[in-house]
Amino acid sequence: MWRQFRDGEWPTLRELLSHLGRVHGCLWVPLLFCFLGPVLTVMASYPVIRSARHRARLSFPPHRGHGPDASVLRVQTIRAWLAVGASLAILAVFGTSEDWNEAQQQYYLRLIATPWLLLLTAPVVMALLFRKATPARRTEMRARLRPVLRSALRFFGAFTAFVVLAGLLVLVFQETISGDGSGGSPDAVLVVAGLVTYVAVVWLGFFLWFASGTVVRTAFGTADVHPALPALLTGVLVWELSLISFVVSDLPPGPLAVQLLAVLGGPLSVTAVAWWEIGRLRRAR
Repeated sequence: MWRQFRDGEWPTLRELLSHLGRVHGCLWVPLLFCFLGPVLTVMASYPVIRSARHRARLSFPPHRGHGPDASVLRVQTIRAWLAVGASLAILAVFGTSEDWNEAQQQYYLRLIATPWLLLLTAPVVMALLFRKATPARRTEMRARLRPVLRSALRFFGAFTAFVVLAGLLVLVFQETISGDGSGGSPDAVLVVAGLVTYVAVVWLGFFLWFASGTVVRTAFGTADVHPALPALLTGVLVWELSLISFVVSDLPPGPLAVQLLAVLGGPLSVTAVAWWEIGRLRRAR
């Protein structure tokens, strides 16, 4: 079941409860007694989360079109884990509680900023690639551009709907708790509207969460336009994100050599892997 949650289609709530029902009753009694509220919340929200993930995988297939070969994917994974380990080691040795909080804030900043940077950077990189391509290759690339544009519009349309509905939810909530303005009970229509809006906001939030990883990894499927585009975009994006992190936050903790390694090590290693991937694509042609 763990592989199913990680790679495949999540089981339905009935299938999940059937599987969990095999657990001995002695374990369920204290679990329900101590965590009844969270358990009921998870059970109520699981179908919504499952639906959002299913739709995200349909709209943004994780293995769509061209992708890195096994060797490139293995090196990318190793590099990513080494970067995480190095960051944690620096924080563990030299960091304070404020540094840990700042690292968490940087993580959320990158999570939010990366799709927007990708939207702004991709046209520039594709324009340069179009300029370097031959006329025949340019015509072929232009024909493959429409699915990429539809994928980008779908993602940012969902993001816009999420922001609008979240703002509407705040207004409905404020109106509901105020009743009719004179301390009366809240209007039933507002309560129903608030619940519907809340479910929609939760669904869109998880849809964007599950889609973001694929969107960033595949760059909206730009490999269908040109196999080298994801590597090029990754190389540019990592320097843009490093510049943003440098501007909005302080240097990492530790001696100057450690700070330089933390600031430049990530972008340089990502650029090296991207350059190596492009070299493999050239030799494979």
